[in-house]
Parts: sequence; structure tokens; C-alpha cells
Amino acid sequence: MRKMGKLYSALAILSIIWGTSFLFVTLLLEDLGPAGVVFGRCLFGFLMLAIFTLVKREKIHYKDLPLKKLFLVGILNNALPWLLISMGQTKISSSLASIINATTPIWTLLIGTLFFSTVLRKNQWIGIGLGFIGIFVISDLKSGDFLSGHFSGILFLLGATICYGAGTQLTKKYLGQVSTLHISLFTLFFASLISFFVMLVSSPESIVAFAEWHVIFSLLGLGSLGSGVAYLIYYYLIKKGGPEFASLVTYLVPGSAILWGAFILGESIHFSMIVGLLIIFLGVYITSNKEKRKRGKAAA
Repeated sequence: MRKMGKLYSALAILSIIWGTSFLFVTLLLEDLGPAGVVFGRCLFGFLMLAIFTLVKREKIHYKDLPLKKLFLVGILNNALPWLLISMGQTKISSSLASIINATTPIWTLLIGTLFFSTVLRKNQWIGIGLGFIGIFVISDLKSGDFLSGHFSGILFLLGATICYGAGTQLTKKYLGQVSTLHISLFTLFFASLISFFVMLVSSPESIVAFAEWHVIFSLLGLGSLGSGVAYLIYYYLIKKGGPEFASLVTYLVPGSAILWGAFILGESIHFSMIVGLLIIFLGVYITSNKEKRKRGKAAA
């Protein structure tokens, strides 16, 4: 019971942190462009974890690390989806982007079923279905809202969620013996290298903007906290709770983003938002509760 309490707490904290991501991306796009946002996010996240590693005096045995797999996960969980999200947010609203991002658990399950021999259970579909119902309720979307966004932006966000699903499954299968800190550190390191070259090719002029204080401040929130600290929590959830459980954080992020908007931007909280949040929490509980019972039977 204590273990599940820690997992739920980590899930809630991560959703609060990631709830600001779409806000920071929107603020940074004008100065850095999509590729610059990704590089800054990866770099500041890596630097945060590098400092933490030095302070902790963590020993790194490079020969024992699966660097090729860490490189691949760095592409699928960091560089590529963040680029797709940044590109998508130039075409659709941040709220619509966060809603599409909530399809990640579906892709995680489907990719697990197709490529990683994951068996889908009835409760998982029920929990995910409730999660989507909560997303629609909390957003109070009308049918025309989807049509108003550019179709290419929607495709970019869907591509990002597929990347997340694949990266999460690869992490669980191949990086189970690697520490959470090392996974986060090296995936962000490789993602920083990749995104730096992409930025040099696509928008080299954005390098100048990294000297602006408002850009640095936003990158501290998006990169150091939203990527560095957040990915420590995320990989912890993958290793201790499983890929499907970790991906459920995407259900909570839209609700967290609404709360950030209320406190920081003075946006109003509607009754539908409260109802939607309760439905989402119920979906998360139903999905993860079955996991707990199954693990208990296996241990017995």
C-alpha cells in the first residue's frame, strides 16, 4: 500500500510540473523557434541532472551502460516528440495540444501489444476510456474546436504521442537495470546533441536568443524542472509502476495546466473542470488498481 502511495504521489507531482510545459513552449517559440525550444529544453534538463550527479558523486560505469539503447530512447522520449510538439504548437492551441497529448496511454498500450507482447486487460480499457471522457469534460470542447486547428498540427502532436509510447516500452524492456538517474542523464545528453544539430541546420539565428534573461528563466522552468527533475520522476514511474501506469500522467497534465492558468493567468475554473478532474482520477485509479492486484498474485 505504501508503494502505491508513493507512485500516486509521484504521478501527481509530475503532472503539476508538466502542466507548465505547454505554457513555457508557447512563451519560447517566438524567440527560439521549435528546434531552439527543444535544444534549450534538453540542454537545461541535462545540465540540471549533471549538477545533481556531481553533487551526489554518482559513479558512472560507461562500459556497463547500453549507450545505443539510451541513444534511441533519447530520440523517442525527448528529441523527436518535443520537436513535434513545438512544431504542432505553432499551428494549434496549447490546450488542444495537451488534449491530443493525452492519447499517449492508448499508444503505449497498442505499441506494447503489437511489439512487446503486452496483454490488454478489460480494466485498462475502462480506465483509459474514463480518462478520455474526463479530458473532453474538462476541456468543454465543441465539435468545431477540432476543425479550427490546422490538421498538420494535430498530426504533429499525434506523432509525438506515438514516440512517447514507443520510448516508454523500450525503457521498460531494455533499461530496467539502468538507474533512473543514468537513464535521465544520458537520454537528455543524446537528445541535446541531436537537437543542437537540428537547430544549427534549421534556425541558427535562434542561438542569440539564449542570452536573453526571459528566455533563460523560461528554460529553467521548461528544461531544468520540466525535463531534468521531471524525467527522474517519470523513469521512476516506468520502472516501479510500469509503462502503462507512467503514461497515465498525460491524463492529469491538462487538469494541472488549467490550475496553473487559474493561479498564474487568473483564468476561471468552471464546474465542468472539477467534474472532469474527478473522472480522470477515477480512470487512473481503476487502471492502476488492477495492476496492483495482479502483482500481488504473482508474488504469492
